[in-house]
Amino acid sequence: RRPPKESAHGFTCFRQQRARRPARTAAGAGVVYKDLHAQPELSLQEVRTANIAAERLRAAGYEVTTGIGKTGVVGLLRNGEETAEGARAMIDDGLFDRLPKPATVLAQHVMTGPAGHLAGRPGTITSAADSFEIRMFGRGAHGSMPQASIDPVVMAAATVMRLQTIVSRELTPAEQAVVTIGALQAGSKENVIPDEAGIKLNIRTYDEDVRQRVLAAIERIVNAEAAAAGAPKPPEITRLYRYPLGTNDAEATERVANALRVHFSPERVKRVGAISASEDFGFFGTEWGVPSVFWLVGGTDPEVHARAKAAGELHTLPVNHSPYFAPVLHPTLETGVEAMVVAALAWLDGGASA
Repeated sequence: RRPPKESAHGFTCFRQQRARRPARTAAGAGVVYKDLHAQPELSLQEVRTANIAAERLRAAGYEVTTGIGKTGVVGLLRNGEETAEGARAMIDDGLFDRLPKPATVLAQHVMTGPAGHLAGRPGTITSAADSFEIRMFGRGAHGSMPQASIDPVVMAAATVMRLQTIVSRELTPAEQAVVTIGALQAGSKENVIPDEAGIKLNIRTYDEDVRQRVLAAIERIVNAEAAAAGAPKPPEITRLYRYPLGTNDAEATERVANALRVHFSPERVKRVGAISASEDFGFFGTEWGVPSVFWLVGGTDPEVHARAKAAGELHTLPVNHSPYFAPVLHPTLETGVEAMVVAALAWLDGGASA
């Protein structure tokens, strides 16, 4: 290695000089990680680092913008949130006609729970889900002149509050449903009243009669709040997606569960209640007319899960879709692989123990 080179501004570190070398484009993620840390760059001079980040993002299909704040890089992936289109797309593409009818369909999903453990139940296992986008229309005005407006912000806020009464005031305590408003968007300036507001909401139900009543209540409330505010036109309610009720065939579930207990031990295969998550996997069994079985694979560090359970704080553990939900790799991965193989063998070998 060469010694540090003296410049008009003192000494330039050798590692800073090396940082100007071109990136190894074919390097794997681990190699890139080590490479970047071995060749650091000063703040707002991370030209090489920015180029590598941009290159990796483009290769992964991101829309990349560089040079933000001099060396900032932003990668935009335009694929939305989940859309419940996977199973439907396969069915619409002729899945049932192109392949033989199976004896059963099997699926599993990682969830909060001790890694290495499995959970399921016969009957209802996942909820039905419906998501909607609602546009509410008002009349914009200057923030200092609210009397000249029909304020869609107030209209939307009142609607959100009223929607939360559906479960608490229109369903019996024995009827289960969840109504969640995940987005409320209106305006862009603090002193300007906008002319419309948007709401995105999601509902979860376990019974079709309850589902229909909740859907009707949402439509009634949204339109009534708009009318009460004097909206210039009715709201627009657009369905975003729908998940079916997930139902496990009782006989098929017991067959799979028995095989899993033999392979993993009864202590690692638990029975749980229906969960409020949803899956489009249910379309396969109901529309193909075959029994289906869906179960859960725990992904939480067992020690973390045990401590949270002992403290009565299981509800604080990160769940799916949380930015902090990160299943531990082992034993989650091998448990999932083994479970699917064991479940398939329970049918392929005529039901003999795996």
